[in-house]
Amino acid sequence: MGLGSYWGEVLDVLRDIIPIYDKVNSSISLGKDVEHRTRAIKGRIKSGDKVLDAGSGFGNMSKTALNITSGDNEIMLYDPLLPMLKNTNKLFKNKPETMCGVFEHMPFKDEQFDIALSGYSLRDAISLKTAISEIHRILKKDGKWVIVDLGKPDDSIARFGVSFYLKIILPIIAYRAGGKLGLKFATLYGTYKLWPKNKKLESMLLEKFSKVEFEKDLMGGAIMVAAYK
Repeated sequence: MGLGSYWGEVLDVLRDIIPIYDKVNSSISLGKDVEHRTRAIKGRIKSGDKVLDAGSGFGNMSKTALNITSGDNEIMLYDPLLPMLKNTNKLFKNKPETMCGVFEHMPFKDEQFDIALSGYSLRDAISLKTAISEIHRILKKDGKWVIVDLGKPDDSIARFGVSFYLKIILPIIAYRAGGKLGLKFATLYGTYKLWPKNKKLESMLLEKFSKVEFEKDLMGGAIMVAAYK
């Protein structure tokens, strides 16, 4: 599972929408993006933890983590798009370290980080199975992986509702928030179609991690996950 050959097209869209990314993302999440990041991270990070923000974008997950710990963490922002990483200054007084790369080939040592964060990014992995293995590898013993993303409900009725929202309603909201450029967010539905159902994602994580905590919102269309090594 993963985007496979669709990844290049998604990456091109992400590059194009950088100017409106945060604004539209907040709108299409119905204003819950900040709440979901906070709920996922709070209680799972402590001062002094070494953090990998995998698929960091501008670094919103890391910024949330630093707010929770009063800024006492070493952060590595890691993203496939260099233009995203170049736009991190607006969030941080002291810019964290940055590195460009993909989930599937992480240039980090085994057991290098205490916690990994992935906010609205794991869904864009080329190979989900490989991405999970790589995150597991770079986490220290007893490390944690906190994921915030779209969810694909297991219940067919809820799944239809989420699919309808993403395919029909989301482009309208994105257009109102970001103009014509906002229409490019319609590719999000394509990534959702390739994304596993919530139970399947949980079982894939449990193949590598000892425990998984799975929290859902918006009929299961939003997920906050913590996987423990």
